[in-house]
Amino acid sequence: MTAPFPFSAIVGQSEMKQAMILTAIDPGIGGVLVFGDRGTGKSTAVRALAALLPPIEQVEGCPVNAARPEDCPDWAEIGSHAIVTRPTPVIDLPLGATEDRVVGALDIERALTRGEKAFEPGLLARANRGYLYIDEVNLLEDHIVDLLLDVAQSGENVVEREGLSIRHPARFVLVGSGNPEEGELRPQLLDRFGLSVEVRSPTDIEQRIEVIRRRDAFENDRTAFMAVWQAVDATIRDAILAARAALGALRTDDAILRDCAELCIALGSDGLRGELTLLRTARALAAYRGDAAVTRDHLRAVAAMSLSHRLRRDPLDEAGSGTRVLRIADSVLG
Repeated sequence: MTAPFPFSAIVGQSEMKQAMILTAIDPGIGGVLVFGDRGTGKSTAVRALAALLPPIEQVEGCPVNAARPEDCPDWAEIGSHAIVTRPTPVIDLPLGATEDRVVGALDIERALTRGEKAFEPGLLARANRGYLYIDEVNLLEDHIVDLLLDVAQSGENVVEREGLSIRHPARFVLVGSGNPEEGELRPQLLDRFGLSVEVRSPTDIEQRIEVIRRRDAFENDRTAFMAVWQAVDATIRDAILAARAALGALRTDDAILRDCAELCIALGSDGLRGELTLLRTARALAAYRGDAAVTRDHLRAVAAMSLSHRLRRDPLDEAGSGTRVLRIADSVLG
């Protein structure tokens, strides 16, 4: 299998890369929504991050990538209990995908040829313990997006149809990308993504030249290029693993919880999902930086990506939601 472009070799787009790293540290943060121009490295970053992460151990032939034989569903009918390693899965969900293809359905071939009711797993099963990537998520049918976000939050896919009653784990990081000029997501769907970032084509000539230089080197002498950047990727991987191990020991004072609540009230965000996501993201950043406790600096650093997509539109404010968040965060946090 051809190795993807290295994560660390992506030029610029620091906010997008940071959001993806933080969700790799704590998948409970929720999905990442990346809006911006075409050709800005959105899909490249998802595949590069998954390749950077350690391979997963799974039961050979298990359709939900279970780590232990007892975790593999009864309907799977695995022939072996051998444990094998494979790269962290990245599953693409095409725009035209039907609900049956996403969640799974009755195996028609077995039903017709053998008269058996059997479950044919869908894309959610294959994405378990990995990433589910949706390009042009703003053009996806609303009922499919609703379904995906519900499963992403619960971590379980439930199929009740055609005489089947199936449950299986579906824990994945949902990454959606799109171009806002082609349509926007409904506010209630925006709110269900953990983080949101905007990416733009670089306007600096030197940065654009560096993008061309690295891509050209990757395509013309892949072995030499990978030898240089895989070492940098390994450093990021070690930092992610160390941050995962450190999350449980992080100290979070009540003052930080108050800051989260005050900031969300000042921004007028609905519900409590904003506070919870802000806190989890700040904790992941603190762990990644090797800090012992969450501080206001961590909150300020992740406020825009955690909260900008949860704001009500202000037609009189032309600065943009991210700038609004940073302005109010400076006022609340000092």
